[in-house]
Amino acid sequence: MHRVMPRQTAPSLTVDTADRGVWSLAEQTPRNFTMIVFYRGLHCPICKPYLRDLDRQTTAFAALGVQSIAISTDDAERARQAVDDWGIKEVPIGYGISIEDARGWGLYVSSGQGKTSAGVEEPALFNEPGLFLVRPDATLYSASIQTMPFVRPRFDELLKALDVVISRDYPARGEA
Repeated sequence: MHRVMPRQTAPSLTVDTADRGVWSLAEQTPRNFTMIVFYRGLHCPICKPYLRDLDRQTTAFAALGVQSIAISTDDAERARQAVDDWGIKEVPIGYGISIEDARGWGLYVSSGQGKTSAGVEEPALFNEPGLFLVRPDATLYSASIQTMPFVRPRFDELLKALDVVISRDYPARGEA
């Protein structure tokens, strides 16, 4: 499996969004970080509260100079349904990342197992969660990658950590 390494250039990433046109990592100009939250998709009952939490805190991240996006392998219809059904207003929702590109980011990929407890059919293949912070120079600062939908980074804790990281110019770790 490919690993994206801290202090190295992050993989290129361009996706369509549910309601904001095309989003490209190369075109982002955050003061401190671009936060990319890969989520499993519309079928995931854990993704709904997780992305709603991110949506509520997007303004607080922006105040720290962190631009956010959430991305999945879902198609346009499923991404738009997630935006509508989950009440996502602030964070852009990207869709259509290929399985190959998901693996390029080091994400785990799962096979669909039918309908979830949310009553939505899982796609044949989809990415598992991951959260990445990318510096303005396009180098990876940090990554959190899961094999399961559970135990993701908490956004309130991440906000506190980023306040310290930014104020102390804390270096990326894990590059050796």
